Amino acid sequence: MDTVLLAIGFGLVTASILAIAGMGLSLQFGVTNYVNFAAGDYATLGAYVALILDRQGVSIWLSLLAAGAFVAVFAVAMNRLIFKRLIEGRYQLLILFVVTLGVSIALQNSLQAIFGAGFQVYSVENEAPITIGPFLLGLQQLTIIGIAVLCMTGVHVVLRYTQLGKAMRAMSDSRDLAEASGIDTVRVTDVTWLITGFLTGVSGVVLALNVATFTPTIGAQFLLLVFATVILGGIGRPYGAMLGALVLGVTTEVAAAWIPTAYVFAMAFLLMIVLLFLRPQGLLPARGKA
Repeated sequence: MDTVLLAIGFGLVTASILAIAGMGLSLQFGVTNYVNFAAGDYATLGAYVALILDRQGVSIWLSLLAAGAFVAVFAVAMNRLIFKRLIEGRYQLLILFVVTLGVSIALQNSLQAIFGAGFQVYSVENEAPITIGPFLLGLQQLTIIGIAVLCMTGVHVVLRYTQLGKAMRAMSDSRDLAEASGIDTVRVTDVTWLITGFLTGVSGVVLALNVATFTPTIGAQFLLLVFATVILGGIGRPYGAMLGALVLGVTTEVAAAWIPTAYVFAMAFLLMIVLLFLRPQGLLPARGKA
């Protein structure tokens, strides 16, 4: 029982990281209606921006905010320079898929050329774990959970209580109808990329913190689990991504206590397949995506 409870505690940390990344991917898909397969490498970019600042003596938490901001601006720039032009040119989604894949490969190889393929680590001190009820978590892990709660709360407030959120929900239902209603879809798309870029950059830093050592491929590997989270929760549904992250995060960590680590990813996808057979629309149905 103690092993299971400890695993659930670690699962909450994993779920927090998945929730941050999953919300970003769901928001972006909900508004733009295509998947950015470079999202994992955007997360890696965030991790390495934080590494540069960390080596300059900047606090890791300030580095996290700066990395999120950098990736946010980078995401908007990539959309303006590449993706927006393809959308306006009415290119097929297959072309967009290939282009985002190309951006992923370019980012990954660029980071490897600059920083090398070896393992990197932040200069943060290992602190004694804290016992909270049945859970045993470090201060960094608790902070990661807190960051996820703040991000989820922020996304909820934006979607439900702001004009931007209403515009994003309108675009997720129909971009053409949103434009006909007077919504500035270009501005909304830019802000969406800012938000999702920030979330993705932050997720890369907290992921790197949680696994301790990382390489230029960390985001690409992590992206598979994020996709499983998004699909499980309901494609294009940020709230579904939160729920999917909780289910997958806890399940994979509990499973890791009993099965070899190499099979944990397989366990996550098996769970996704089983649940989708029972509920094809995902844990939360898509009633409009955002």
